[in-house]
Amino acid sequence: MSKIQRALLSVSDKTGLVAFAQTLAQTGVEIISTGGTAKALREQGISVVDLSAYTGFPEMLDGRVKTLHPKVHGGLLFIRSNPSHCATAAEHGIQPIDLVVVNLYPFEQTVAKPGVTLHDAIENIDIGGPSMLRSAAKNHESVTVIVDPSDYAEVASQIQAAGNTTLELRRELAAKVFARTGSYDAAIADYLARAFQRPGTERSGASSASSPLPVELTVKASQVQSLRYGENPHQRAALYGDFNRFFRQLHGKELSYNNILDLTAAAHLIGEFGNDRPTLAILKHTNPCGVGQGPSLREAWEKAFATDKQAPFGGIIAVNRPLDAPCAEAIAEIFSEVIVAPDFSEEALAILQKKKNLRLLKVLRHPSSADCLDVRSVGADSFLLQERDLKSVTAADLKVVTKRSPTETELQAMLFGWRVVKHVKSNAIVYAGSDRTLGIGAGQMSRVDSSRIAVWKAGEAGLSLKGSVVCSDAFFPFPDGLIAAAEAGATAAIQPGGSVRDAEVIAAADAHNVAMAFTGVRHFRH
Repeated sequence: MSKIQRALLSVSDKTGLVAFAQTLAQTGVEIISTGGTAKALREQGISVVDLSAYTGFPEMLDGRVKTLHPKVHGGLLFIRSNPSHCATAAEHGIQPIDLVVVNLYPFEQTVAKPGVTLHDAIENIDIGGPSMLRSAAKNHESVTVIVDPSDYAEVASQIQAAGNTTLELRRELAAKVFARTGSYDAAIADYLARAFQRPGTERSGASSASSPLPVELTVKASQVQSLRYGENPHQRAALYGDFNRFFRQLHGKELSYNNILDLTAAAHLIGEFGNDRPTLAILKHTNPCGVGQGPSLREAWEKAFATDKQAPFGGIIAVNRPLDAPCAEAIAEIFSEVIVAPDFSEEALAILQKKKNLRLLKVLRHPSSADCLDVRSVGADSFLLQERDLKSVTAADLKVVTKRSPTETELQAMLFGWRVVKHVKSNAIVYAGSDRTLGIGAGQMSRVDSSRIAVWKAGEAGLSLKGSVVCSDAFFPFPDGLIAAAEAGATAAIQPGGSVRDAEVIAAADAHNVAMAFTGVRHFRH
């Protein structure tokens, strides 16, 4: 195939553009460009042909019409091996455009801004960009098209080596284009559907203009890596999306499907403790089996591990601050699958990297900073979409409903345990002190059964529940759960409230001198 002779560059995101354009110029590629892109390149001494000079037609309508021209789309679309196409192109003075670099107006970022106006949203709907991308991608047999700056390096390398790109790469890039334009159009369609929805025409339960939930669900995510298997060896699996923008693996063997589920659950849990005191959580099968706080991570580890010394084998550990050597030494005494931390000291790395299979992950960005929506497949080509449970509770939000108010120590235990129970599968019960979990019961069909398991786990660990706080992710439907907690030693309780038998539960708490507070917030986790 002949070498790339002519490229059209028109981008909104100029990341990496200049270096890429310099490579094109050094290999003799003529660069055509528009507006701000042309200006940025000229400022770096790169020779550029203005698109208006190339087409012989000026940009007009405030830039709305500039690339919609036969010399552009004809130069992209004509089939180089078709004599009729070549004759038509020659007759009309249409030259081949062999490379297109376009990224689109930032529509999604614009509409995500608080207070964005409909006018601003519409002005950020790109017309010429998607058209050029689609033309170039359709004719990928001859044309290379780039929509993502992360592809500059590979394209530049191939052009430097051979003057052109391989068909295999052009096909990959073309597929990427249609994925991008598809998701772009879906974002516009969803925004306008909600913005233009007439009052009284909403479907029952459907999104409205003020809802974060789209009218049409489009999931766009590129494969990050294939996985050895899914939850079980007979299931095939792969990882998609922006995982590597949030986590960086520093050591250990490849992550598994279950590792990824567990470590993301761990990251969300430890995120509840942000810049709080040193905090450490141990999880197994996405459920916390111990959480502790202390003056140091080592002491936090000791409290978390003491909750359950059996379950952590092969578990996931997360910390809310850089992992240091003393804590690493303690962790190294047991077998763990993954450790998640905002960073690791050099000494901690030296200790933990002796375990070749232990996976160490650095948190680059907390996952809750991403789009706060959860999507699940429920089979039958159906999906559920919901907002992520980011609701937090402070002391000011609590409503004390018993005759006795909680002591300061009980209050701190309530708030600590409430942050943990939110991440335990329902039905969830957590017995807690002010800086540690004491017993955790998860995922039972009955709330009383969850409480019994939590009490049993505390007994197995040799931990006393006397003076503890019991935390329930949903209301106690009957007094029996509260009474069982009091008999186990709990002196305070925190729960959402809202049962038709709240009065009976409150009376039981008063009868057992248990201080109880309602949050008004339920945290079911299925």
